[in-house]
Amino acid sequence: MVQYRELRREEISRELFGGFIRRQDVTKCWRRAEGRWVIRDAPFVDDWTEEEYGILVGCLRNTAATGGFVYAAFSDGILKGFVSVETALFGGEQGYLDLSCIHVSEDMRGKGIGRELFLAAKNWAKAHGGRKLYISAHSAVESQAFYRAMGCVEAQVYHQGHVEAEPYDCQLECGL
Repeated sequence: MVQYRELRREEISRELFGGFIRRQDVTKCWRRAEGRWVIRDAPFVDDWTEEEYGILVGCLRNTAATGGFVYAAFSDGILKGFVSVETALFGGEQGYLDLSCIHVSEDMRGKGIGRELFLAAKNWAKAHGGRKLYISAHSAVESQAFYRAMGCVEAQVYHQGHVEAEPYDCQLECGL
């Protein structure tokens, strides 16, 4: 049975991710070509290095410390999924709140955890004044299928910082 709860800043550490498997075997990705989205072969393995785990822990701790939302899924007391939403509204009339992270451990994908995390993020964002979630999303076909199933569409206004940091990501939004 999976338990869900909000995480506090002080409990977010590298050790929390001891049973979390980030690995994603990517074969095809969405890419923008000649003004339209197409699927391209782009095989690689996506995983986090120790340095990237350190950055993630710092980001999640900052989100929690600044009043943002860090929500997690646990199976037998082991972290198996998490989502975070930042507090700052942006995008003018779009009223975006940034869904900065959402990940499910490789061994628990396809069990509805991502859906539960995403819906919790939407509820939190709406309660905190957002009109839409903004997602700079991994372009892997499987990742994009998840976001489309959640009701995401291409963002009307792009966050340039996200575009510059992750040029292959798809910039999405989801109404609240």
